[in-house]
Amino acid sequence: MLFGLSQIIDCPGASVSFSTSVDLSDLLYGTCYPVSEPVVAEGTVRNTAGVLVMKGNLKTCIHGVCDRCAADFTRDVEIPIDVVLVRELANEDSEDEWVFPLVDDGADLDEIVRTVFVLNMDSKMLCKDDCKGLCCRCGKNLNEGPCACEKELDPRFAALRQLLNK
Repeated sequence: MLFGLSQIIDCPGASVSFSTSVDLSDLLYGTCYPVSEPVVAEGTVRNTAGVLVMKGNLKTCIHGVCDRCAADFTRDVEIPIDVVLVRELANEDSEDEWVFPLVDDGADLDEIVRTVFVLNMDSKMLCKDDCKGLCCRCGKNLNEGPCACEKELDPRFAALRQLLNK
């Protein structure tokens, strides 16, 4: 969706609010499609001394399979938007991922929302930040409690273990 900004481009100090909903259900992240609900983006674009700065946030719910414990999960996420909009890119070779070109004095909100969402995704999909994962021996989900496996002794201490058994 192209969001027109012609009314604030030549007016330093002016601002305009935006609100949109973007469908990212086709976004493949790793081996899953984490977004089935629309991503809602809200905020403002402000002309600060001739520079258009877009600030706001994205909200959605992520559905996935935890990379540590393999459990299905859903989690609400809120991601900040803080990007700069320019009429043309000065040097496309050293392009900044947080700078977006204007298209006919408008911002492509779909592209901005998709880029901000992808760049803020964690490298691992986790059900919670402190997920304990699975036991490497018995496969029990350690988030549900400790497993019954005996702790493996470091082989460097095997001689000491023999002394304790005597």
